[in-house]
Amino acid sequence: MRTDPSRDTGFGLHELLGLRGGAAWLFLVILEVTIALSMARNFDTTAAVPALAAMIVMVVAGALALIVPGERLPWAATAFVAAAGAVATALASVDQSPPHARYMVWTTYATSYLLAVLVLRGRMAAAWLGVAGVAVVLVVDGVQAWLAPGATVAAIVPVGTVIAISVFAQINRSTQRSLRRLHDESSTQAAAEATMVAADAERVHQLARLDRVARPMLERIADGAALTTGEREQCRLLEAELRDGLRAPQLTTDELSGAARGARARGVAVVLLDDGAFDGTAHWLRERVIATAAKELDAANAGSVTVRILPPGRRVLATVLAQAPDHDRRTEIGADGAVTVVD
Repeated sequence: MRTDPSRDTGFGLHELLGLRGGAAWLFLVILEVTIALSMARNFDTTAAVPALAAMIVMVVAGALALIVPGERLPWAATAFVAAAGAVATALASVDQSPPHARYMVWTTYATSYLLAVLVLRGRMAAAWLGVAGVAVVLVVDGVQAWLAPGATVAAIVPVGTVIAISVFAQINRSTQRSLRRLHDESSTQAAAEATMVAADAERVHQLARLDRVARPMLERIADGAALTTGEREQCRLLEAELRDGLRAPQLTTDELSGAARGARARGVAVVLLDDGAFDGTAHWLRERVIATAAKELDAANAGSVTVRILPPGRRVLATVLAQAPDHDRRTEIGADGAVTVVD
């Protein structure tokens, strides 16, 4: 089975590391605390306002990097996270204190962790663009003598974190593909098993129903007994009821089946059709449709009654069309439960 390469990177490390549920929230707390502690060091070397602004930008970016749903981080969030490091570094490197008090740009440490998370979310190229943005800011600061050369070099060292995570991602690419294959195979197997269980449950239900309604008559026929006129009529009604079970299984309740049998016994032609709108419908709404149809069947003495569950997505959930020699009546049950009668 071939796997879409784009899906491999999307599934990738975020899934591999199990960042789901409680583990994801714990990872978020650890990341945010680490960022906040690193950014707090800027208050010793930078004015409070730019230092606070830099911290806010980084904390928000850290939250977006993990909270935004999707295996791969959406592009809007990716752009913000990738740019956050450069913006925060520029804010934290505003020269508001004597040069000798500025011995390190702590923002680059927090940025390295943030960009490493970006790699985990499948955005390696964007993470390296973020690294380049931070490097540009540091070089500009160095050229303008806001940072000593040693401080500039030291500030770039944390980029090694991004390098390590990127290498790890490349090495584990085959593992990511294997995980995707296993995930797809597991999903396919689960769907097949669910289909088999549903089919088996329906088969058991139909066999139980057949045994309940048809066994006595079938045994009598198998014994070779001559059927009376009443028994032949009973066979006709049984055949129609079993046909209802095939054409409209969700309408074959005791209430509606009894009403349909009574109407047929009075000479009414009854047709039950199910086109699927009952799937996922609330129980009370189904009960309303069945009660409305049963009431119409009980009132019919001639002509025909057609009960139809419409296809999904329609404004009308079901219709009951009663055709009598003297008049026709159409009843509609909407998806909101409203009952409309048109004579």
